Amino acid sequence: MKYSIFLLLILMITQVKAQEAEPVRVGVVGLTHTHVHWILGREDRGDIEIVGIVEPNRELAQRYSDQHGYSMDIVYDTMEEMFEAVNPEAVTAFGTIYEHLEVVQKSAPLGIHVMVEKPLAISLDHANQMKALAEEHNIHLLTNYETTWYSANHEVKRILDDGKIGPIRKIVVHDGHKGPAEIGINIEFLEWLTDPAQNGAGALTDFGCYGANLITWLNGGQRPVSVFALAQTIKPELYPNVDDEATILLEYPEAQGVIQASWNWPIARKDMELYGKTGYAHADDARNIRFRLSEETGEVKETLNGLSAPFDDPFSYFAGIIRGTIKEEPMNLSSLENNMIVMEILEAAMESTRTGQKVYLD
Repeated sequence: MKYSIFLLLILMITQVKAQEAEPVRVGVVGLTHTHVHWILGREDRGDIEIVGIVEPNRELAQRYSDQHGYSMDIVYDTMEEMFEAVNPEAVTAFGTIYEHLEVVQKSAPLGIHVMVEKPLAISLDHANQMKALAEEHNIHLLTNYETTWYSANHEVKRILDDGKIGPIRKIVVHDGHKGPAEIGINIEFLEWLTDPAQNGAGALTDFGCYGANLITWLNGGQRPVSVFALAQTIKPELYPNVDDEATILLEYPEAQGVIQASWNWPIARKDMELYGKTGYAHADDARNIRFRLSEETGEVKETLNGLSAPFDDPFSYFAGIIRGTIKEEPMNLSSLENNMIVMEILEAAMESTRTGQKVYLD
């Protein structure tokens, strides 16, 4: 009897190990967000397998098939068709932000995990519905940001967490570029990115979400007391329906957050400045940081290595979460908890731009 139980335990452990080693079967929902090239063009690490793609625009699907080499046989017009044909374990959403809710509505009841491209949702109402579905059906719902995988951002947080610059007093985050039209994004992306019904706003949501995500993370998940925002359309001939310049101010009990989101930067940037009571730490780009720990010490500059796998890539990370080899920590950059606060901030910022008033969060 004991021998039989021992064999059963060995069999169970073997099955679990085999499942962990198998690549996660992933479906890609939508190709209109050009960040989709990230998953289509990544090297094969053996951690995920793209088993299906949902894109009704056959010309776009064929164009990317020619570029990345996937078979058009795995391209479907609807999520229902893909789910029935290939039974994915997870999906990544690369359509409009408005479509994120539908992806979760159709995936969650089937137990299919979801990763969406930033931001989580087009509105707090959509985000609340998505959160409820994820919790009801016990799926992982993650949000991907390019800046999550910057080793410089993680080193800045380590300096803060180690108490080297004292408590936070101000965080300033800059994100943006010349503008989507100016940098030449494809028409399928440009059409919805500049449509408030599909994207929520313009630069305010497109780039403001990065700062809200990072500031929430650095603050340990603390919600701001209030939000005040200013949005402008400096280039109405290009962006008649959305803002192209936004500044969001976040009030905390003992600190401030400043989010500068722009489609007007002369040079593209994704960087942040963290000021503590005694020193500062700046992440200048993905791998370069500058810090000064006190008035008595000089500034130090460092070029860092990239993050170690699987924490260097959104899809490796997603696979690890699904397989249980990575424990999802509350309030980390990809987490649902963090990104619900991001949605509170963005919604309050949009309300503030409409009313011209500071918005207090309950």
